[in-house]
Amino acid sequence: MKSSLSIEFLGTGTSSGVPMVACRCSVCASTDRHDKRLRSSVLIRSEQTTVVIDTTPDFRYQMLRSRVEKLDAVVFTHSHKDHIAGLDDVKGFNFSHNASMPLYANAETAAALQRDFYYAFADTKYPGVPELDLHPIDDQPFMVGDLHFIPIRVKHLHMHVTGFRIGDFTYITDANHIDDQELRKIMGSKILVLNALRKQKHLSHFTLEEAIAVAQQVGAGQTYFTHISHQLGFHAEVSRELPEGIHLAYDGLTVYLD
Repeated sequence: MKSSLSIEFLGTGTSSGVPMVACRCSVCASTDRHDKRLRSSVLIRSEQTTVVIDTTPDFRYQMLRSRVEKLDAVVFTHSHKDHIAGLDDVKGFNFSHNASMPLYANAETAAALQRDFYYAFADTKYPGVPELDLHPIDDQPFMVGDLHFIPIRVKHLHMHVTGFRIGDFTYITDANHIDDQELRKIMGSKILVLNALRKQKHLSHFTLEEAIAVAQQVGAGQTYFTHISHQLGFHAEVSRELPEGIHLAYDGLTVYLD
């Protein structure tokens, strides 16, 4: 029996966030809350299980802002700092749950976590460091509570990034190419989340035009773009340009799937 899902966008910005430090562009100066973007992450809740995909540098604030008091696991897409840097703050959940935090990551990302947060994986630990339980993943499906994850292997220039399909929901960030074999895993999704950095060509991210093309190929009922840069433009203006069923996500947006 499938559980209903809620998907909250904790952050929808690229690695620098929006506004970007020291930038004086009109988008960074916007007073529209839809133009304020923390680093990209989503919170997925079923009837039994709560999971975060990626711990951004904004993770602590994201958890406080969304009043997250229960977290069963963290699932990682890749090892870039805007997707892992906030991991230390899972220790709050260690204290409240009196348990270690399960982490799911591919081999490259697992190695980066062990390197960057070496003190949490040491044989002798300093008091108060995060308690982590690392589960390496590959291309095989896995379960987190009652959530069934199907890994989707995408390219981020030369780097392999892991997207995920959970039931009829698919989440892909930091991609500029998806092989046909992996694209077939996405087909039939009812909700698709995909990165769309800006309108100009980029070496490792889908542009808005490229993301629209992938979205139309998949044909999900609703598609939401994330990992957005200030260079894309104002949320309200870009939203008016999008085809039916395709939207810009924004921080705090929650979508539901039965």
